[in-house]
Amino acid sequence: MKKSLILSIIGLLTLSASYGQQTTDVVDSSKYSAYWWHSKDMYDHLPDSKNEIVFLGNSITDGAEWFELLGNKRCRNRGISADVTEGVLLRLDAVTKLQPAKIFIMIGVNDLSRNMTVDEITANYRTILKRIGTESPRTAVYVESVLPVNPATGMARNHTDKTELIMELNGRLKALASEFGHTYIDLFSVMADSNNHLPRKCSIDGLHLSYEGYRLWAETIREFVK
Repeated sequence: MKKSLILSIIGLLTLSASYGQQTTDVVDSSKYSAYWWHSKDMYDHLPDSKNEIVFLGNSITDGAEWFELLGNKRCRNRGISADVTEGVLLRLDAVTKLQPAKIFIMIGVNDLSRNMTVDEITANYRTILKRIGTESPRTAVYVESVLPVNPATGMARNHTDKTELIMELNGRLKALASEFGHTYIDLFSVMADSNNHLPRKCSIDGLHLSYEGYRLWAETIREFVK
């Protein structure tokens, strides 16, 4: 009896150590803020409801009040400030388990700010779309372009100097959307000025949106949210 108990405890400790090592290998927690982890924990445990419309992305998505902007109680905000394509992959199961009616996704500008290449971002984005197709095959997916930025503000400099790369990435995202049979929404052209920059009326820091920016976004996608 005692020998059996000791063996069981040893087995549990071994399994725990193995799991801990696996988690350490897969997830570098230093890449993500406490806010990211708290948000992930919340999204992992919130109750499900039917026919949800999920907005998935980083702080630009996180900053919106989608229900008020669109007048639709099915809207769910799953944006997390500072998120990247790798972070979306890490928390995607909390979205696909909902089997939502629709997913609107905007991600990539933070990847560019961390000097990821367009090829690397596109590869991660492809994996995101593949997983959604496998894990929630009935979900309609809307691939939203990365928004323009404006370097003239002198703020968010690692982000706002990426106009050419954003435009290159958007070309890849449009092609991916076509390949997977999803709808591509070109918000870049809706918001960009003649210099392909985000106008001051839409943003104070050249990256995050003011109400006017969110209003334009909401009006552009309203027909797809119904």
